[in-house]
Amino acid sequence: MTSTTFTSNLNTPIGELMLESDGDFLTGIWLPASHRTPTGHRYDALPVLDKTAEQLDEYFARERNAFDLPTRLDGTEFQREVWAELSRIAYGETITYGELARRVGRPQGFRAVGQANGRNPLPIVVPCHRVVASSGLGGYAGGLPMKRALLELESGTP
Repeated sequence: MTSTTFTSNLNTPIGELMLESDGDFLTGIWLPASHRTPTGHRYDALPVLDKTAEQLDEYFARERNAFDLPTRLDGTEFQREVWAELSRIAYGETITYGELARRVGRPQGFRAVGQANGRNPLPIVVPCHRVVASSGLGGYAGGLPMKRALLELESGTP
């Protein structure tokens, strides 16, 4: 049985995001470079998607620095542990992949942490952009210009 996926698109300063829900929870945010058409796709006005759009608009207007949304993060136990730790990184702060690995109790596991970070289904809301390489920005699913823009937004840099 295929479950229905509800989506809506949101224009933002970093491009059009596709918001995804199972009907009750926010389950995905697709960055412009990674848009896809989910199986069982249905476009609808849905309270969780409307609330997400409102909070993202506030975030991009620098009126919000934390999100309060019902989310469902599907992944392995390790991935969910990494994503929970991402949510603890303060607005405007960055940490390295090595620091994130230490925080989840795997000090030598920075590559595994990087892979879990890259599979984050809720970028921006679960702020994977706040994790940087020790030698620079590192990677980002939306590309380095987008990661830089998000970090500049949070730092107040134009």
